This record gives sequence, C-alpha cells and structure tokens, in this order.
Amino acid sequence: MIPEPMLLVTDLPGWLLDIRDWWLLNWLWMVRAVAEIGVLAVVIYYAFQYLKRTRGWPVVAGFLLLMALTLVTEILHLQVLSWLLQAVFAFLVLAILILFQPELRRLLAGLGNLPIFNTGEERQQENIVMLIDASRRLARSRTGALIVVERAVDVHHDLHSAVEMDCKASAEVIESLFFPNSPLHDGGVIISGERISHAACIFPLTSRQDIRKTLGTRHRAAIGITEDTDALAIIVSEETGAISYCQDGALHRDVDLDKLNEFLEATLVEPEKKPEGTFTQWRARLRESLRQLPERSSKTGASESG
Repeated sequence: MIPEPMLLVTDLPGWLLDIRDWWLLNWLWMVRAVAEIGVLAVVIYYAFQYLKRTRGWPVVAGFLLLMALTLVTEILHLQVLSWLLQAVFAFLVLAILILFQPELRRLLAGLGNLPIFNTGEERQQENIVMLIDASRRLARSRTGALIVVERAVDVHHDLHSAVEMDCKASAEVIESLFFPNSPLHDGGVIISGERISHAACIFPLTSRQDIRKTLGTRHRAAIGITEDTDALAIIVSEETGAISYCQDGALHRDVDLDKLNEFLEATLVEPEKKPEGTFTQWRARLRESLRQLPERSSKTGASESG
C-alpha cells in the first residue's frame, strides 16, 4: 500500500498561512507595551497637574528647558555644552528632591489617604461632633482660634514652637485653651486622633503672594501648614467670629456649621454603608480612589475661596 503524500506547509493557501502566522505571534509584548504607556501617561499627566500648582513649578520649567537644550546639543554634537549640561543634571536631581520635599511628602501622604488604602474601621464621628461644638462656642464668643487636625503626616515637626500636651480633646478644653487670658491662647492647637497633642503652636506662614493682604496671621498659618502637610485646619476669626477651614492650601472662608460638618464628614469619615465582600470592598475603594485623585491634584495650591 502506497502512503498518501503528506501535505506540506508550503502547499497551504496564502490566507491560511497568514492566519497561522497571526496566531503564532507573541501578543504579550504588545499588552505590556500598552500597559506601560498607559501607566506612564497617567503618571506624567497627574504629575504635571500637581506640579503646576506648586511653588516649585518654575524649577520644573527650568528643568524641562535644560532637557531640551541637552537634546539640542546632542543632535548638533556640541561636546563642550553637552558635557556641561550633563554635569549640571547630576546636581539638579538632588536639588529637585530638596526643593520639592514638602510637595513630595504631601503627595505621598495624600496617596496614602486614598480609600483604596483606607482599610481601618474606626470612626471619627465623635471627633467631628466635638470640633463642630468647639467651633460653635468659639464663634459665638468671637474667640480667635486655629485648630489643626493631624492626619498621616506629623505636624509637630514643622512647628517653630509649641507646648506639648496629651489630654482628651473636648470642646470645653479647646475653648479654655483659646480663652484670651489663658497662657496658651496664642497660636494654635493640634488634634491627633482623639487627643490634643500640642498647644500654643506657632506654625510656618505661607509664602504665597496671591492671597488677600487682609488675611490675618491665623489664616496665613493655616494655609502654610496645610500646604506642607496633609492636615486640616479650622480657623475662627477674633474680629467677626467667622469660621473658615483650609485643606491642601485652599482656604474656604465664612462657612456655616453645616458646611463645616459636611466638609469634615467627607474628609474624615468613611462611608457608613460598605459593600459586602472583600473583593467588592477593594473594587469600591479603587473606584473611589480614582475619582478622588484628580480632585486632590486640582486642589493642590489652589487659591482661597470666599
């Protein structure tokens, strides 16, 4: 019996060979390339959105200009200029890390506060009630006050001076601390968790030039400390009793207690109703984190709102 001749690959139709070659392609490198390009595009976009609103944006613009000049010198083979620019870059990287240290610290703290990383179940509802009650008392008596709520970043490292305390936070204690005849009424207080950690705090003032000249020292200190950390600040005006709050260097003036409570609820308290199941919880946190990320970037360095 004569065996039938085997069908060679070359005998297959051309269109069938094309399908075979298409299937034999390794598409994994394409998936990796798309993933890398997408991640880099998102990171670069949000990095520029974040840096554009910081005090170091002129440094970033100068860095980009030096990169462009370095590219031109490489293309034109200008060896002396290329060597000088490369030497400058070696020191510029370290200089950028030093100049942007407050912004980088606040950015990392903000990322750490996104809901995807927020797995704790503790509630801050009692703290919010206490802060609202203290603000009401201080505003009613027109007692000037600056209350800083510490979050992920330690605030006391940025203080010029302070008196260390460790007592349970309450509206009565806060009111007594800011009483005009109290030896600790100058400066502000720091609320860390459910306790008052420091009083008579002298915070660094903001160096921004775009804020109103009529703002007092407390408001400027609130902007300054929230620019350098992820803390929240509540300010009560001594002259008018008006309440303001500040986050990420953005000052919101003359707010009522309902708006202050809404802000604190949205910032400090997790949603009351959580989806069932671990995977569903992480998916919900991821969705909420992606929603908050552009909002956090747009708030950074934003000017005060009335």
